[in-house]
Amino acid sequence: MTIAANQEPDLVVLYHKMCQIRRMEERLEELFKASEIYGSLHLCIGQEATVTGACAALRPEDYITATYRGHGATLAKGTSVQAVVAELFGRETGCCHGRSGSMLLTDLAVGNLGCSGIVAGGIPIATGAALSARLSKNNRVALTFFGEGATNQGVFHESLNMAALWKLPCIFFCENNLYAEMTHISKEASVERMADRGCACDIPGVVVDGNDVEEVYRTTAQAVARARAGQGPTIIEAMTYRLTGHMFGDVQTYRPKAEVESWRARDPLLVARRKLEHRGVKRGTIEEIHQRVEAEIDEAIAFARQSPEPKSEEVSRYVFCEPSANGRV
Repeated sequence: MTIAANQEPDLVVLYHKMCQIRRMEERLEELFKASEIYGSLHLCIGQEATVTGACAALRPEDYITATYRGHGATLAKGTSVQAVVAELFGRETGCCHGRSGSMLLTDLAVGNLGCSGIVAGGIPIATGAALSARLSKNNRVALTFFGEGATNQGVFHESLNMAALWKLPCIFFCENNLYAEMTHISKEASVERMADRGCACDIPGVVVDGNDVEEVYRTTAQAVARARAGQGPTIIEAMTYRLTGHMFGDVQTYRPKAEVESWRARDPLLVARRKLEHRGVKRGTIEEIHQRVEAEIDEAIAFARQSPEPKSEEVSRYVFCEPSANGRV
């Protein structure tokens, strides 16, 4: 998924990743209905372009944090489909050995410092990671995904101030899907652009079409280059829309049907597919992508079903720090 600096992304590769995220989410919904997976389920259907485009602009060693709607971000940063699906099945082969479930996906091997069920919970973690990158001079950046509702949290503004004051290599990436749970952002924010909320800290903010994966990539790549150059943080506000409810079972009476349908016509997968066809990519090639993705999801589900559950005697493993042979933690 990672693309070399100053290189335009391959839309075919980005489209494949978005299709992979979409089909995984759709299949997870089916599995949840069939009671094969449990707990909460917050799907990112309709928001595939934000995480795919943003993570494509990062290096493998760069950091991210994400929200409870983090399945897509986890895949986009490099975790395998098998590891994500197995985690939701609660299996030992999951990316967190079956301990995290849907809302807390984490994979340190690819720089994913964790998804969080706490609104704005990942923002200070990413800010801290950016501080560590600056102090160690390892040229890494940290990108934190959050919803527009999180911009009302105090920790968001505290993190902005710290990142601006110390010019930390941090990208604050707002996935604005218009609704914080069931409340429209116009009823809870005094500004129209969440990107403007960094003005008090002199942080530049930019608004981008969050359903255009290439535009998201280019915008994020510019923010990443700025951060690596020591020029500090950027706020990116990606305008997008979740095509499902806030969580499984949400009847969505708060959203006008016409609004949903207007956004459905701007589905990020449709936008990317139209671009591919316009550029001469044959429909057969696109269908091959769909077939390959379907096979990948089938294999991941089979892998999860066949994987072992964590051992009952290891219920506290990975929860508490364990001392090493010399007694140190």
